Amino acid sequence: MASIENDIPGKHSNQKRMSKKNTSVDLTPMVDLGFLLITFFVFTTQLSLPTAMSLNMPFDKEKPDDKICASCVLTLCLQADNTIQYYEGMPESNPIVKQTSFSTDGIRNVIIQKKKEVEKARGTADDFVLIIKSADKSTFQNFVDIIDEVTINRVKHYYIDEVSDLDKKLFAQK
Repeated sequence: MASIENDIPGKHSNQKRMSKKNTSVDLTPMVDLGFLLITFFVFTTQLSLPTAMSLNMPFDKEKPDDKICASCVLTLCLQADNTIQYYEGMPESNPIVKQTSFSTDGIRNVIIQKKKEVEKARGTADDFVLIIKSADKSTFQNFVDIIDEVTINRVKHYYIDEVSDLDKKLFAQK
């Protein structure tokens, strides 16, 4: 008998054909995992905590018994529009009210000049006293700026007070 051969003459009769497979990848589980990680980190992290400036307030039941030299005092009143009205000495002596700003040529020079005057008159700048009063229309940023100036100029004695009626009369005259 004759055998039947299935040899087909042609190209590469001994090689197997490779079937092409679908190469698309389903990324849905990866997206789910990403969202789970994001929510985990959002819920477990702490946002930045608000910072507060420490301010030591006196015990108001007793009147302060501080002896203050009248010529060593500089009183600042923080006003609207980033301006400062100030006077030297006590308000009872009807001082001249001047005005300046928060720039380095403004209030910083005023404080430095007053410290030099006190040091010349008293021998030390430690007797210099700064009284800070905030008007109704001044901002909290103005208060922070003036406390920064106190720290920069190393003012040892400063007080925070409210604007009195006598001060209002002085500032109204200007």
